[in-house]
Parts: sequence; C-alpha cells; structure tokens
Amino acid sequence: MRYETLQYGLDAGVATVTLARPETRNALDAQMRSDLAHAFRRAGGEARAVLLTGLGGDFCAGQSLGDAARIRDIQPARTQREEAAPLLEAMAECGAPILAAVEGLAAGAGAALALAADVTLADARASFAFPGAQLGLTPDAGLSWLLTQAAGPARARALLMLGEPIPAEEAAAMGLIWRVAPDGFLAVEAQDVARRLAEGPTQAHLAVRRLVREAAAAGFDAQVEAEAEALDSAGRSRDWLEGAVAFVEGRAPFFRGR
Repeated sequence: MRYETLQYGLDAGVATVTLARPETRNALDAQMRSDLAHAFRRAGGEARAVLLTGLGGDFCAGQSLGDAARIRDIQPARTQREEAAPLLEAMAECGAPILAAVEGLAAGAGAALALAADVTLADARASFAFPGAQLGLTPDAGLSWLLTQAAGPARARALLMLGEPIPAEEAAAMGLIWRVAPDGFLAVEAQDVARRLAEGPTQAHLAVRRLVREAAAAGFDAQVEAEAEALDSAGRSRDWLEGAVAFVEGRAPFFRGR
C-alpha cells in the first residue's frame, strides 16, 4: 500500500515510517493522521520494531492549520476525538515497539508523537515545543498526560503555558526523551537501536509498554500484581526459554518469536 503523506519500508524486521510532508515541516493533517494509524497497525502485524522519522530536516511541526482564511473552520475537539485519539490508540496497541528519531523541530502534536513512542532519540540540534497556549488552545494529543508523567506537574505546567522551545539535551535531562545522539549520528544510532529492538523479545517489550503506562494510575500493590501477571505470561514464552538458555550457555539470545 502507498500512503499519501508517509514513506513506509520494511527491512530486517524494522518498519521505517517517515513523515513525508517536508513543505509543511511534516505538519499533521487529517490524511497524515489516518495514514499513520494505518501504518502502525500494519507494522504491528509484519515487523518486530518500528522506526518513526521525519523527512526534510524536521520531525513534525504539529497540527496543520491549513489556510488561515478558513481558521474558523478548525474544530480542535473534533480533531482530538476523531483523528488524534485513534492515532494514539494505534501507537499504544502497535504489536511492535516504536522508536522515534527526532531531527529538527518537534512541536505540539508532533512532540506528542515523539513522546508517545516507546523509545525516543533526538539529534543534538533537535528541539521540542508546546505552543498550544500561545494560540489560545489547551493541550492536545495527550500532552497534558505525557508531559506530566515524564517531567512532573511543575515542569508540565511551565512547558504548556510558556511554549518555549526546549533543546534536546534539556529534554533528555527532564526525562521527556531517552537520550541525545551526537550531532550528525542520529540516523546511525536510530538504526542500531531499531535493530536491537527488532532482535529482542517482542512480547516482553510490549508488556513493558503496558506496565509502564498502567503504573501511572495504579497503586504500588496493584502494580506489583500486574507485574506478576505479566511475568506469568512471559515465563511461559519461547523468548524466556531462549533468553535463559542463552544466559546459561554464555551467548547472545536469538529472539524470533512474537
């Protein structure tokens, strides 16, 4: 299948999904959200890892506002419920771990895409911005939850109210992303991490995603039980058997089951 707004490729178990509207700095419109949701569902069925990138030097400039003459036609709440929510659900339910590689700008809903990935790398020159309040809007695309969980309520309020761009190194220090690649090495490091995810135990990766998300709302005792339930499933998997045998034999595990 060809997408109007994306490039999609599959190689060695890694599905690479590239936002491909460089003339708009990869701003999200309705078609791109639909294409992304489909691409994540597709990748979950045929890949062992997903690499999400942007074309043209920027990751994603956020929501496309289109023609300023029709600004009154924009319906933010409808966009949230009918377009953003299904996309975020497709990411949360993707059957493969998602790695976001952020170059240039990630703003608003584009930053939410990066933060909603399972692992996020950024180029040393990348930046993250949350300008919704500067436009008179409240947070969208799950940012109020994502930022609060990653950086805490005090930083989340400041980031969302002030809208100041955050350099990649500062974003990593806040806990918004995993780490920063040396300048010019983002693509190389992203490919390496994507390969490691693809060669790893997929079901364990997906359980980690679910447990970390549930931990945000669960009490400690409930979370310990949720971990036990996940361990019960993992302990009966082929991945666990291979991992344990490889450990005893002193070699790297070879994960290929889903």
